[in-house]
Amino acid sequence: MRSGGGVAATSFFPPFCNVKINVMQEKERNTKLAKSRKKLLGGLSKAIRSKSVLAAMERVPREDFVPSDLHDMAYLDIPLAIGEGQTISQPYIVAMMTEALQLLPGDRVLEVGTGSGYQAAILAELVPNGRLVTVELVPILRERAQRVLNGLGYTNIVFEAAGETLGCPARERYDAIVVTAAAPNLPQSLLEQLKVGGRMVIPVGTLERQELVQVLRTGEGISLRMLGPCRFVPLLGPEGFPAPH
Repeated sequence: MRSGGGVAATSFFPPFCNVKINVMQEKERNTKLAKSRKKLLGGLSKAIRSKSVLAAMERVPREDFVPSDLHDMAYLDIPLAIGEGQTISQPYIVAMMTEALQLLPGDRVLEVGTGSGYQAAILAELVPNGRLVTVELVPILRERAQRVLNGLGYTNIVFEAAGETLGCPARERYDAIVVTAAAPNLPQSLLEQLKVGGRMVIPVGTLERQELVQVLRTGEGISLRMLGPCRFVPLLGPEGFPAPH
């Protein structure tokens, strides 16, 4: 469009001004996220004793694992929807489950339910000399999480599609297993994939009410410790709940 005098109309801001405004907005956003992260970690430190878990959570940018319109809420201590009927877990729950795994740097870890990939990032941070195998039933979630985690530079994560057997028995036995969806009972197939001395953390119960359970496999069998009530999306498929019609 041209003005009556034949001079082309231009944007109110010249291009370099737009770039400067975008940089300022990005800086302000990062400052707000940093403050929110610090506040969240301060709150978590009152209940979580493991300094290594807290340090891992400080290093992982949770905003990268939530939809862009929820970035400002990334460091609230609440679960957030990530699409496909799934959520990214509340940070406190992630921290508590991770702490209960008692991970060592060289551990082999299995995660059942990749979801957003956030829990996987925390686990990968804690086993730099080991390996994380993460399994996801929903292809779009697995592919999205893999893009984000690869983009962040993690090289100790193996991504697998969920198969007929729960977990990933073809890979190996694991030092630790975490399940990020609720099962009606302790899955026998996962217990068989756990090494002697291995730990598993899993929510168990009904669709409406669950208990977070820490499992320790010993030479004599298994011992259980209840960590508290929780609410997770259901584990679907083998040894889980029936898929909704």
